[in-house]
Amino acid sequence: MSNRTVERYEFADGAELAPAFADWTADLLRKAIAARGAALLVVSGGETPLRYFLALSKRQLDWSRVTVTLADERRVPDDHPRSNARLVRNSLLQREAAAAHFAPLADSRLTPEQELASARTRLASLPLPADLVVLGMGEDGHTASWFPGAEGLTDAMDPGARALVAPISPPRAPEPRLTLTGRVILRARRLALQIEGQKKLATLARALEYGPVEEMPIRAPLRQAAERLTLFESAMS
Repeated sequence: MSNRTVERYEFADGAELAPAFADWTADLLRKAIAARGAALLVVSGGETPLRYFLALSKRQLDWSRVTVTLADERRVPDDHPRSNARLVRNSLLQREAAAAHFAPLADSRLTPEQELASARTRLASLPLPADLVVLGMGEDGHTASWFPGAEGLTDAMDPGARALVAPISPPRAPEPRLTLTGRVILRARRLALQIEGQKKLATLARALEYGPVEEMPIRAPLRQAAERLTLFESAMS
């Protein structure tokens, strides 16, 4: 583990965490807009960020200057229940945040090769480096779609990767995915990690110990971006 200390904020539960995390994010985005005229926010899917998305969508800032994209996406149609784009559109890109620009990763109407090329072109047009990458973590220690045992994992996590987006097929997932590479995630100006529940806190404790990054890919941002990473955690979801 790096000897650099990760900034951590602890909350009683997810309901208390969400508005505080939203306030922190909104303040960061306002500062990015003031400094550079625009902001790039990268978010993750799953169940954990829903309350955070709903809270953030109500925060007042110049959302017309914010572009939102995803850390990873399943290769499913936009209206599929497992689509991260669907989650973001229905929860984050509402209310005040409806004015934000959205750059999805996947387009299941295309062939895998066309979809990957389209995603890479779209990401290359965004104002990188990202001002904030919001990550989650699975109980197996994965983040984004960096799954232990996935083919191509080492290349996907590489901060020196040539590509911005990589295809990846998690060993036990029902569909293939697209994921941002370490070139985007690990080079972001700021990163945040949202952890809720005792099981995930236990996983985080293991990830903070010494061990191979490939065994628990969340170790990549914990080690390589510690000085830019803020952890929002609660023992209860």
